[in-house]
Amino acid sequence: MQISLGKGIGALALAVLFLTATVPALASEADGQNMTNAVILFTHDTHDHFLPTPDGEGGEYGGYTRLATLLRQERERYPDAVTLDGGDFSMGTLYQSIYTTQAPELRALGAMGYDVTTLGNHEFDYRAGGLAEMLTAAVDSGDALPALVQANYKPPQEDAASWQAWEYYGVQDYVILQRGGVNYGIFGLMGEVADSNAPMSGMEFEPIVPAAQRTVAALEEALGQMDGPSVIVCLSHSGTNEKGKGEDYELARQVDGIDVIISGHTHTTLTEPIQVNDTLIVSAGAYTANLGELVLELDRDGTVSGYHYQLFPVDETVSEDPAMKALANQFKPLVEQEYLSQFDLSFDQVLAETEFSFTPIEQFGAEHREDPLGNLIADSYVYAVQQAEGEDYIPVDFAVVASGVIRGSFAAGEITTSDAFNVSSLGSGADGSPGYPLISVWITGRELKDAFEVDASVTALMPEAQIYGAGMTWEWNPHRMIFNKVTDCAQILSDGSTAPIEDERLYRVVTGLYTGQMLGTVNDKSFGILAITPKDAQGNVITDYEAQIIHNRNGSEVKEWYALASYLQSMGQVDARYAAAEGRKVENATWNPLNLLKNLNLFGWLAVVLVVLVLLLVIFLVVRLTGSKRRRRYGGSRKGRGYRPYRG
Repeated sequence: MQISLGKGIGALALAVLFLTATVPALASEADGQNMTNAVILFTHDTHDHFLPTPDGEGGEYGGYTRLATLLRQERERYPDAVTLDGGDFSMGTLYQSIYTTQAPELRALGAMGYDVTTLGNHEFDYRAGGLAEMLTAAVDSGDALPALVQANYKPPQEDAASWQAWEYYGVQDYVILQRGGVNYGIFGLMGEVADSNAPMSGMEFEPIVPAAQRTVAALEEALGQMDGPSVIVCLSHSGTNEKGKGEDYELARQVDGIDVIISGHTHTTLTEPIQVNDTLIVSAGAYTANLGELVLELDRDGTVSGYHYQLFPVDETVSEDPAMKALANQFKPLVEQEYLSQFDLSFDQVLAETEFSFTPIEQFGAEHREDPLGNLIADSYVYAVQQAEGEDYIPVDFAVVASGVIRGSFAAGEITTSDAFNVSSLGSGADGSPGYPLISVWITGRELKDAFEVDASVTALMPEAQIYGAGMTWEWNPHRMIFNKVTDCAQILSDGSTAPIEDERLYRVVTGLYTGQMLGTVNDKSFGILAITPKDAQGNVITDYEAQIIHNRNGSEVKEWYALASYLQSMGQVDARYAAAEGRKVENATWNPLNLLKNLNLFGWLAVVLVVLVLLLVIFLVVRLTGSKRRRRYGGSRKGRGYRPYRG
């Protein structure tokens, strides 16, 4: 694909191009050359958002019920448009609780007229077996379904059950669609980071560049035998960051022949496409906040001479589609029967009320700071463990939640079961049921300090690694060197006083299963400078995290979301202390030399020594160079020369 306005275009052609950049026509003719438009409507990371979500400012965003209306409107303008999705269509609301039995997500995409989607890492939250059950349930429903493409992330050959389900659904590397005289070759990829975020998927991963090169070559051969212009689209669940870089940027840079990359996974919103060589990268944001539209102007041989790009907000100004609203309501009683009944809760049951709004999810974690929502969730973990263990309760020293697993927030007003679930909606436990369970592990005081250091040092590079906690407090200085930013920390005792953290003592830590599994990656992320090795109460290193799951007295797993729901229900009215930060995490940005050198670890002192040695070397070289210039000025050494006459 070549994106160019050409050379030597006359005034009339320029006027036409200006007009089509604003209001593109379905087909036009300029200088005798036939032009055709390829129209792509797209989303990604919709995460089960059937219903609109309050935005914390009196409005709403998202929801399949409103997205369906926008899709219908755009198809009226462009009847030959293709509708595509970049993966992570599941896991984000209570509808995911019937993922394996009812496949509401794929059935919803089918009902909205999606042509093709791909798999994201969260489609594997219920592991390979859960995905296989979902694919089977989708086909058995008899509903219209989108095609499913995945070229580099597949079951191992010995996983017969998964392969049977994939073949039953018809999952392929790519599909070819013909619309309005345009041939679309569409394939799907899973990125390396997305793969790492699905640690229990059981899939075999092929790097995206060779997989894309192989698939594009196959598509080019197939499309080359067809009449009319063609467009190759990659549904890539790999990601693009806010600066326009990331795995999909590298994919476009290294692989020729991809016209468009719909970039999912990182939840990025691109108000303009990123052009890399002859490839356009587009992203519309997560949670159905926007519908993306890309119109490519093609000449007869498929060359792109221009494009029009727009994001349509899915907000309260868009009316809800009655058919999609009916489908959402159809699934609600199934959610209650199959899942919520075990908790004695209903879908829209009010658990509590809040007089204030918490940080909206689209802003959550964007800044490195303490956040009241994080505090609320961490406190709910402590409450849930107390309720589960009763008289056998072993005090929780530190309850911790990572920013990356928080998926929703609360606006002022009523908080329902559905709202609580949306906040902590990810994953499943050893029992195979929705929601990550809480686990209990033990780490040393020195490792606790390393956990605080990960928060202070890694958050800027990986916002999802930011942590919020209960039972501990820490202070950091952003001006200090990496992995040495924390200056103070302490344990918060039950009476509100603090106590120093003892390096060799074991402390009980409660967190979610996924976050617990990620604790062991600290060593790799910090190049061995920091280390956290979760242990049991006796100090033995943990190898099976599922063996550390906390259970209620009836034997059921204590789910993250239910910990939050039950804590809210116990309050009724959300405590006013959650309206603001409480000093659990404190940033102290200062250039005070004493603070810059306070409590450095070995790596920090080695860095200081290195800096001092470099400074000494610089001083030595400057002195040496200055002395050399002085000697040259006065003729070198006076030995054996005598003084020169004074001519003043």
